[in-house]
Amino acid sequence: MAEIGAASQNKQDAAKIARLRRRFPTVALLRKRARMRVPRFAFDFVDGAANDEICRQRNADAFASVEILPHYCVETKGVSTEVELFGRKYAAPFGISPMGSGGLMWPKAEQMLAREAQRRNIPYILATPASASIEEIAKIAPDVFWFQLYRFADNDHAITYDLVRRAEEAGAQVLVPTIDSAGKSKRPRDIRWGVKVPFRIGPMVAAQIAAAPFWAMGFLKHGQPRTENLAKYIEGYATRDNTGELMRVNSTGSHTFDELARLRDRWKKPFVVKGVLHPADAERLVALGVDGLIVSNHGGRHFDGAPASLDILPAIVSAVGSRTTVMLDSGIRGGLDIVKALALGAKCTFAGRPYLYAVGALGEDGPRHIIDLFADELKIEFQHVGIRSVAEASNITVRQTRAWRV
Repeated sequence: MAEIGAASQNKQDAAKIARLRRRFPTVALLRKRARMRVPRFAFDFVDGAANDEICRQRNADAFASVEILPHYCVETKGVSTEVELFGRKYAAPFGISPMGSGGLMWPKAEQMLAREAQRRNIPYILATPASASIEEIAKIAPDVFWFQLYRFADNDHAITYDLVRRAEEAGAQVLVPTIDSAGKSKRPRDIRWGVKVPFRIGPMVAAQIAAAPFWAMGFLKHGQPRTENLAKYIEGYATRDNTGELMRVNSTGSHTFDELARLRDRWKKPFVVKGVLHPADAERLVALGVDGLIVSNHGGRHFDGAPASLDILPAIVSAVGSRTTVMLDSGIRGGLDIVKALALGAKCTFAGRPYLYAVGALGEDGPRHIIDLFADELKIEFQHVGIRSVAEASNITVRQTRAWRV
């Protein structure tokens, strides 16, 4: 009887997967669904960007502007999407970017995404201001857990170095200091809804919550998210407001080159700097001994004047690509985007918003669905461009009309 029950469950799971693939075959449809299910203030916190959101649009335009010459009459059976990063093989050249307060989009979003990343063997980068702790995510995703580090300069970086210690003791595979948050950004959508620390629920926000019953039930069950990684640095009881206030007040500016050198000396595992957009910065970081760089403009969330990550990628690959692992973040929305980034020299890609759209749209079914979507599209696009592995991406013929010359 147990075997019959298992077979029936497998059949139901397969039917659900097929149904979701029919209803939500694109990230755009997941975003639309998430906007319907999540309170507007929470959706806009994830979806929004700095100032006029031009940089966010720039990322999309950059991918749209790249053309790839298809290569047919090639046997593409046995396509492999595996990629080796820092001595470890991952199932695909895409991973999950660090996202602050992911639990605001959907309760336990970080835990859901980390669990599926572990199951599917793709990198998962936990943000310093996440709604889940280093120690919890390390247990959920021990093999694929990377930790993103922000800067806390007070008291000779006491919190910064303690976060590094915790990441090391928990078993994080890679440390990812992030440098593209030099100052606080102006995000008009957050200002409009009053998303700040402390966050007060006024009549307008209360109405949004009432219109999102599934989201509200999740928060009643799990409680309001807080910045879990900072809870231990709070005197007394750690709440959403005082952990957020600690992050707001003490996480200031970008890591300096001297600070990064000190972190490099402390951290003995792979060391990757995220937020690189200038080839000269990339040169200095390679000289410091970094193992990798993530070319990223933070999804347009910090500096609206920045170029699209994809537009600057070739210049950075040209400068340092032979000496370090160059990866890309910002603007990825599907398998074709991943192939374009690989063709322009990235060894791996990362995305943030699509994963939270999926969780907001589908809850616990979201992580599996979005990873399936990316993985399936990637294999299809490999066949169109005539390659059978990530290593062959350098053979792709590509035209990029917006590349920077630095």
